[in-house]
Amino acid sequence: MPDADVPSDIEIIKQRKKDGIDIPLQKDVQARATSTYLEYVKLVHNALPELDYDDIDLSTTFLGHRFSAPLIIDSMTGGTDEATVINGRLGELAEKYGLGMGLGSQRAGLKSEELASTYSVARKNAPNAFLIANIGGAQLAKGLSVDDARKIVRMIRANALVVHLNPLQELVQPEGEPRYRGVYAKIVELVKSMDVPVIVKEVGAGISREVAIKLEMAGVSAINVAGSGGTSWAGVEKLRADMVKDRKKARLGEMFWDWGIPTAASLIEARKAVKVPLVASGGLRNGLEVAKCVALGASMSAMAYPFLKAAAQSREALFEFADSVLAELQSAMFLVGAANVRALASSRYILTGALAQEVSRA
Repeated sequence: MPDADVPSDIEIIKQRKKDGIDIPLQKDVQARATSTYLEYVKLVHNALPELDYDDIDLSTTFLGHRFSAPLIIDSMTGGTDEATVINGRLGELAEKYGLGMGLGSQRAGLKSEELASTYSVARKNAPNAFLIANIGGAQLAKGLSVDDARKIVRMIRANALVVHLNPLQELVQPEGEPRYRGVYAKIVELVKSMDVPVIVKEVGAGISREVAIKLEMAGVSAINVAGSGGTSWAGVEKLRADMVKDRKKARLGEMFWDWGIPTAASLIEARKAVKVPLVASGGLRNGLEVAKCVALGASMSAMAYPFLKAAAQSREALFEFADSVLAELQSAMFLVGAANVRALASSRYILTGALAQEVSRA
């Protein structure tokens, strides 16, 4: 008979998922000594845009689906009561605004129907939106099967499946599993076996050109670079390690807090290396940064923390934030004279500072 004082697997998962919401919202776990490098990207002002603001078309097509803007609500949460409310609001936003939406890692949903509902609420509120199911590379290495992946896709009737790569987070996480041997072969197997597009993403440390090339060779449908400069998941796990007095993990989290490839640098080097569609994420906070990422070669951009913060506050705050982001994106397009996303993608930009130096050395 199990010890009544020992938490069950479900309770442990729910607490970890709750920490993943509470810590970013209540503590400062943003990048400290680095940034996304997007501040070093300057779009060129067009004083004669020859278009009307209201005529600008933000819509775009990605993986065969039409989006009202090149924006995805990036993978965040699930597996806890708070996530039900947040995912419900985010799903409502994705449906009304025609945006994409990723769910948090869904391994928890395989263990419990109760936890599965914290993810499926997104589809309930977004019957027509492009939803992205989510599994972890570490879980693939542990033996998560193709059948399990299919169950995860069915859980939210997903339009695509993302495999998230988080070796740094697994390394620092007190209960982490930094075992990545065999993950690439599993990705290749998923690409061949799934009947939805397979996307691979990082979670805040970036995708290098070498990894991008390997993923393109694997046949993935898109890559989300998810660079550094935003929320530090090493920082999140460092604070969790402090809570359980795991000094070794806490020291690792402190040391590697700012580890990774800045978002703009990751996007540029991946774009030069591969032709597969790219999603830019990692520390994006406004519509101007979305515009910069499209100009740098991203097919889509994605945000997590800003949507999480607004959704946790209220439905009204969430919709107000989305309105602001889309207005900022449209304004940037007006100011560079881009009537649509295709024109924005070919807009001229200037690289400055540390980013220009890094690109020149590459």
